[in-house]
Formats: sequence, C-alpha cells, structure tokens
Amino acid sequence: MFGIISSQEYIQFPYFLGLEIPMPLVHSPFLYLYVTAFTTHPARITHKLLHFIPFALALLSILPFLLLSFDDKILVYRNGGESYQILTFTIFTVTLLSGVVYCFLSLRFLYMHKKSIRDNFSYTEKINLQWLFNLVIGLLCIWVIAFFTPDKYIFSFVVLYVLFIGYFGIKQVGIFTNPLPATDPSGFELEEPFDEIEVSAENSKYEKSFLTDDQLESIHSKLEQLISQEKLHLVPGLNLSMVAKQLNVHPNILSQVINRVEQKNFFDYINNLRVKEFKEKVAKAENQKYTLLSLAYECGFNSKTSFNRNFKNITGQSPSEYLKNLQIKLIE
Repeated sequence: MFGIISSQEYIQFPYFLGLEIPMPLVHSPFLYLYVTAFTTHPARITHKLLHFIPFALALLSILPFLLLSFDDKILVYRNGGESYQILTFTIFTVTLLSGVVYCFLSLRFLYMHKKSIRDNFSYTEKINLQWLFNLVIGLLCIWVIAFFTPDKYIFSFVVLYVLFIGYFGIKQVGIFTNPLPATDPSGFELEEPFDEIEVSAENSKYEKSFLTDDQLESIHSKLEQLISQEKLHLVPGLNLSMVAKQLNVHPNILSQVINRVEQKNFFDYINNLRVKEFKEKVAKAENQKYTLLSLAYECGFNSKTSFNRNFKNITGQSPSEYLKNLQIKLIE
C-alpha cells in the first residue's frame, strides 16, 4: 500500500485508500501472539481477539472517510489529508505506542521462556528462541526510528524483518509441543511423557506446594541413585519430564527438589554432571586416544559449542586450557 501511495498510483486503486492507516495496529498483536505461541500454551480465541480492539476502534474512526466517494478520497489525499490530520496523527501515535509496548511484552515472554527451558531441559540449542529475541529487538528499533525516519526507510526495514521472521520461523522446531521419542538414540528407554496440558494447568498448584526436609532428601536421594545407576546425564536430549517419570514424581516437584537441594536449575545440574563425567573420562589413559569432541558427545553434549560454553561456565577455563594445565594430550 505504501508503494501505491508513494508512486501516486492510488488514483487507480481508490477503494484501498484509508485502509493503510489502521492496518499497522495489527502488526504488534500478531507478533505478540506469535511469540506466545512458541513460549506458552495457546490462549483462547476470545482472549486473542481482545488484542485487536485498538485496530477495530481505529477502523471505526475512519469509517466516515471510507464511505466517501472515490473522487472525494483522492481529493483528500491530494490535499495532504485535509480535515483528517488530527485523526491520522492520533492513530499513528497509538500505533507507535502499541508497537513499543507489545515488543516489551514479547521480550518479557522470551525471557521467561529462557528461564523455563533451563528448568526443564539439559540443552538449549534450537529451542532458546534467540533468533526471535533478536527479531523483536529489531522490530523495537523500527518502532523507535519511526518517530524520526521517512516512511520509505521504515518500510524497507519492515520488508527485511518479514523475510527474516519467515525464514527462521519455518526452521524453528517444536519445543513443548513435540512428543518425546519412544527411545533415545543412546539406547535409554523412555516412558510416555507427561501430558503437557495437565502439567500447565497444575503448575501453580505444584509451584506453591511445600515439601518437608524429609521429602526433599528422599526424592533427592532417589534422584542421585537413578543418575548414578542409569547415567541419565549421558542422554543428549534429556529433559526434566523424562527424569520425573522414572522417579514417579511430578516434574514441578522434581524441579523444586533440584532448585532447593542442589541450588541449581535442571540445565545447570545436568551439565555439571556432564562436565564431571568428561573430567573423569579424560583423566584415564585409555581414553586419550579419542578426540575432544568424541568424548564430549559421550558425556551427553550434543554440540561442540554447547560443550565449550558449559565447560567454561562451570570450570572457569576452556577445555583446551584445562587439558593443557593437566598436560593431557588428545588426538586431533
């Protein structure tokens, strides 16, 4: 629509005139709903529609203009929006405020999502939505520069934004919605996962529940025994629900136990075990015929980046520095 108006081609399409004014009010709610679709369980359709009330009100406010004849519409545009300047400025201001507010709300959900996956998963690659976080930041910048920049630059950024969000959105895998496989590639047999809707509905109940010290110690002792016997931390795709199922406790209860006893979230707890496992393996002479990456995979890490990042966060030094200090040499 911007291209039609800027090229003066709107004379040939007068029935479109005016519709471009309230339309940007749907961009931010759609972004917000897109983010929440990835990070939470879908809201009811009635709740979703509430986000489009500003768009509906803006559409109603320009209804008198939309009902004008084609010639009158063209005349208004040729005169720079005469008689409608206050209305269009008001809608424009509301649109900018809406964009900024929805971007901040989206960033809040993404921050909560990052915390959630560290409480539920032993890995974050491909599910941390960092690309979406970056795109929301980019869109926030677009809304900010819209105060100062001509329309042609704003819409150029918007086109690039749409291309990026489409590309990365298609590549994004499901996180809480995909069912777990019946078996893990390492051979660890998995039981059926908890029903995610049930878990979500009972979150507040379990999060508020208070476990006694005896209950904490009992579950924690069973957890340590299970980890020691089954070596669950060596499973690359391990998540909280898989461990909870083996212990026959609710995932939120297990999360409380790990947080309160270990003073860690599930992600840090499992990756600390993996780093410890790596240290034990690399200290054995018979394992020094393997590469660094092959040992990292054996310890449950699913990528070189993940291994290097977690190892340095936990030990304060890179794997290569650690090996150099111990004078351990692995094959290249």
